Amino acid sequence: MTIELQPASETDAVVGTPDFVAAGAAILDELVALRRDIHAEPEIGLDLPNTQAKVLAALQGLDLEITTGEALTSVVAVLRGGKPGPSVLLRGDMDALPVVEQTGLEYASTNGAMHACGHDLHTSSLVGAAKLLAAHQGDLPGDVIFMFQPGEEGQGGAKIMLDEGLLDVAGERPVAAFAAHVAPAPHGFMGTRPGPVMAGSNHLTVTVHGRGGHGSQPHQTIDPVPVAAEIVLALQTFVTRRFDAFDPIVLSVTGLQAGGTAFNVIPEHAELHATVRTMSAASLERLQAELPRLAEGIASAHGCTADVLFEVMYPVTVNDPAETAAAVATLEETFGPHRLMPLPTPQMGSEDFSFVLDEVPGTFVMFGAAPVGQDLRTAEFNHSPRVIFDDAVLGDEAAALAALAWARLARG
Repeated sequence: MTIELQPASETDAVVGTPDFVAAGAAILDELVALRRDIHAEPEIGLDLPNTQAKVLAALQGLDLEITTGEALTSVVAVLRGGKPGPSVLLRGDMDALPVVEQTGLEYASTNGAMHACGHDLHTSSLVGAAKLLAAHQGDLPGDVIFMFQPGEEGQGGAKIMLDEGLLDVAGERPVAAFAAHVAPAPHGFMGTRPGPVMAGSNHLTVTVHGRGGHGSQPHQTIDPVPVAAEIVLALQTFVTRRFDAFDPIVLSVTGLQAGGTAFNVIPEHAELHATVRTMSAASLERLQAELPRLAEGIASAHGCTADVLFEVMYPVTVNDPAETAAAVATLEETFGPHRLMPLPTPQMGSEDFSFVLDEVPGTFVMFGAAPVGQDLRTAEFNHSPRVIFDDAVLGDEAAALAALAWARLARG
């Protein structure tokens, strides 16, 4: 469905790059209120009706072309600039995690979910960027697409939005895309790097089939439990001995189940689950071919069989080198070079903004949101039920997104 919003009142024309930092500070209280409202009522997955309604309400009064999703409760808003130029895309994710909050904050969630990855800040800062850019719409040299995305936490919401025509909503594909992600890093500092910045994410499932029986008579069974345990250990050796340490892979077995009917019954099956993080297409291709052979071979050596499922979830998040160099220059000019912290290595977490960057060159930026004075050595990290992000950074995060969009459009 398409929603037409009424245009805002006209503002004085501004020549040159606006002072987005000062403007972001001026709307900080408004963004903090929105963030805390979203934080107190988190929603999970692709269906976020309350969050969507809050975003639409926050955008009311801006001269935007708004489209909502069909397979998910996304919001896509297009701001048409008053001057000719290309389009750029800014992303903010909206979904929370199935985590019971333990922060003790006055606005803490009580519904069993939690914005433990900071998406409430991303959503609010993207609303802020829309407001900052809309205030200078007449001088904006092109169009801006604001992508409010559900389902980042494992449901591939970005891919669904792409399939629903995200990149064509402005009439032409964007020339660049940008997103910011908060972390308990030094307050207000920004970090990025060219090339791979976040790992690809994949899911491995191995089901070992044996023959069950009485626990006192293992020789009359084909016990799948020690076979599964051997596969767990072999997976760790496989990663460390078969792959270059400078093309890193992280494989963590996160689930192991067998039996459950009685303590003295050897089960028919054992199953393990693992997350597999990669940094290159070559490593991913090898893993897809060799992991099944490894598990099947170990199972066969013990008289068992193994079913192996390797699911490719998210690709590697790759920052375009040219766009990233320009983005760093923009952020340094906007905030000062002391606010930029180059990331020396990629992070092994994953991001479904990778689907967007597979289609459009752009940059993914980490934004420090640790409370001032917090000991970063002991700070809880993203996805913890006790992680706390300081929403005092929202004005600057909104300003950063707005500045990146403005500067990219100004370059044509």
